[in-house]
Amino acid sequence: MRLEKLLEGLEYQCLQGSADIEISEVANDSRKAGAGSLFICIKGAVTDGHQYVPQVIQAGVKAVVVQDHVEAPPEVTVIRVPDTRYAMALISAAYYGHPADEMKIIGVTGTKGKTTTTYMIKSILEGAGYKVGLMGTIEVIIGDKVIPADNTTPESCTIQKYLREMADAGCQIVVMEVSSQGLMLHRTAGIPFELGIFTNIEPDHIGPAEHSSFEDYLSCKSRLFRQCRVGIVNWDDQHVKQILKDHTCQVESFGLSPEAGLRAEDLRLVSRPGYLGIAYRAAGRMELDVEIDIPGKFSVYNSLAAIAVCRHFNVSRENILKALKEAKVKGRVEMVKVSEDFTLMIDYAHNAMALESLLTTLAEYHPHRLVCVFGCGGNRSKLRRYEMGEVSGRLADLTVITSDNPRYEKPEDIIEDIVTGIKKTDGEYVKITDRKEAIAYAIHHGEPGDLIVIAGKGHEDYQEIQGKKYPMDDRVLIQEILEGR
Repeated sequence: MRLEKLLEGLEYQCLQGSADIEISEVANDSRKAGAGSLFICIKGAVTDGHQYVPQVIQAGVKAVVVQDHVEAPPEVTVIRVPDTRYAMALISAAYYGHPADEMKIIGVTGTKGKTTTTYMIKSILEGAGYKVGLMGTIEVIIGDKVIPADNTTPESCTIQKYLREMADAGCQIVVMEVSSQGLMLHRTAGIPFELGIFTNIEPDHIGPAEHSSFEDYLSCKSRLFRQCRVGIVNWDDQHVKQILKDHTCQVESFGLSPEAGLRAEDLRLVSRPGYLGIAYRAAGRMELDVEIDIPGKFSVYNSLAAIAVCRHFNVSRENILKALKEAKVKGRVEMVKVSEDFTLMIDYAHNAMALESLLTTLAEYHPHRLVCVFGCGGNRSKLRRYEMGEVSGRLADLTVITSDNPRYEKPEDIIEDIVTGIKKTDGEYVKITDRKEAIAYAIHHGEPGDLIVIAGKGHEDYQEIQGKKYPMDDRVLIQEILEGR
């Protein structure tokens, strides 16, 4: 492909050489840059691509895209842009033939609920006969192909590669999680979103390698609503006006508020041993009686967002209700049948905010006892351990403290940090380092009417110890325990 074609739509300067040259491939990883390729210099948190220019030129690169000064032989084309990350997004879209233009793209952003909402949308649309691609925290789904995810929102070049595969596989719609990091780093730049969804926002991802402040976090989330045709927002969120600041899209709303365009009324908790759900009446833009097999008020919001989206694709009431009843997300309040007497579920809650939200929600079902099994990751903030210990000690009737991903720390040291937090409360706890033994303890000591939560790992199917990932899946552990293995 001609370089000048790849640069269309970009503000750039050709400092030397010519843009009228043929490019064989586009790379932002110096190890993958070869003869005839275009190398884009990305400034990352750990390394700066500009420093690899001499190395890639030796490998035969014909052109480089930079935002800082570099030295290059006269035969190498040097293109300077204001921001190489933004440039990479547009160049990648052009390189893969603008695949997003061939499908309807739905972007979901928010602190919580992105994953569940994307799966609900996918479930409803597929039930209505659409072929749907998915990109998110857990996995990328392209037809029958499933790729485990490394990031909620991958690098722009990877996104465009996946979009091309989806378009070629016949996908008509793509639903994708759009993280604040992805928006901040221009990973989704140049994608013409048909619909943008806002679930909610709370202080999160604020720190040296992420967002400098909550205001910055808000600002990044709001970018989606200057990049979509229709924005569908949670009207009950106190920050919704800031999310819509300077928006350029049509706006629709959902929520429990009477002002919301699509509303949930008459909420009813549904519970029986081994099952928790919630039912409500949808009113406003669409009227129907809904029941979901996922507990809690947050499930109402996620399903309202999904219903609001599927209105735009003329999905029947019957398809919406059937798909919502069947929608399941691995590791997100995922119920696993182990007994006729009590309920057990797996959830990804791995910080204090998520754990508090989960346990508070489950307490509304008034279980005999609320039992929480969890650990914390090694080589991460000790504050998270203290906070999660305190939350579980305060809200659970019994906490079983165990190992998560210890990484390079001793599991026992991490457990003692969690105990520090629990001791600020009157909560009962036991310490069992081996995760399988901890889960077995909770199951074997389950009492009628109990609700047992195994938190922290959710969809993960490994345990990371001393830099190596070993196979470990909470679902498999439960099955082995039930089989007496």
